Amino acid sequence: MDIDALRMFVRVAELASFTRAAEQLGLSKARVSTAVQDLETDVGSRLLQRSTRAVHLTPHGEEFLARARQLVSEADDLATMFRAGSSLRGRVRIDMPQSLARSLFIPRLPELLAAHPHLEVQLSTTDRRVDVVREGFDCVVRVGKLADSGLVARRLGELPMTNCASPSYLRKYGTPRSLDDLDEHLVVHYSTRIGTDTPGFEYRDGAAYRDKPMRSLITVNSTESYHAACLAGLGIIQVPRSGMLPSIAAGELVEILPQYKSEPLPISLVHAHGRNVPRHVRAVMSWLAEALKEQLD
Repeated sequence: MDIDALRMFVRVAELASFTRAAEQLGLSKARVSTAVQDLETDVGSRLLQRSTRAVHLTPHGEEFLARARQLVSEADDLATMFRAGSSLRGRVRIDMPQSLARSLFIPRLPELLAAHPHLEVQLSTTDRRVDVVREGFDCVVRVGKLADSGLVARRLGELPMTNCASPSYLRKYGTPRSLDDLDEHLVVHYSTRIGTDTPGFEYRDGAAYRDKPMRSLITVNSTESYHAACLAGLGIIQVPRSGMLPSIAAGELVEILPQYKSEPLPISLVHAHGRNVPRHVRAVMSWLAEALKEQLD
């Protein structure tokens, strides 16, 4: 099977366009189209559904894409494995929470790309749980407990938590000193499925963590909105401390109730490569793990 044809197919599938794929690859549209047609003939199935407006993956195409990405990545890895001291090359598709990308990954990314200028990073930032295999991610930074997905997971540590409120909120409602004081306070409610759970304040009680029901005026389903609602004075939030440090240092947020922190959030690196992790992906995951260390317990 022609690895160049696989590379063209992957780029067409990702961009949903033969024209844009050809431009990025520096090839003619006709050559890319012919290569993909020949590939479909070789595998005996239609992989792309073409129309005048867009290109879409067929069900067989979605299944084929995940394996094609892996083969292209491994081919790139093989091409450089014996080059002593060579810089990394190839694409790495990563997904992580918005707050981590903003506060840690993107600010430090220039140092990685300066050392390895042939790397290309595709970064997704979303609060939803992406499908690592179907969406073709090389690695994903997951915050929270992991489901039994059959993926390879590397536990990196835990994110310590803090409770925050804005100065304007504290001027209006006062600064709580105890759990009983929270009866007169509000929380910003975070819920991935709005309307399916109730707001509360999590705290440690002996060996267990408990939830104190509270009143909320707003429910959000993204970390950016959660942070923004707190800055706007709409309530107390419970968040990983590392992501709030710039706002705390600037006086935009105030830490409260330090004796009642919520349970630390586990953080893990997840991938679907099994034991055959391409060299450039393995190196980026190691760099990510090292960069995250300073923010973890």
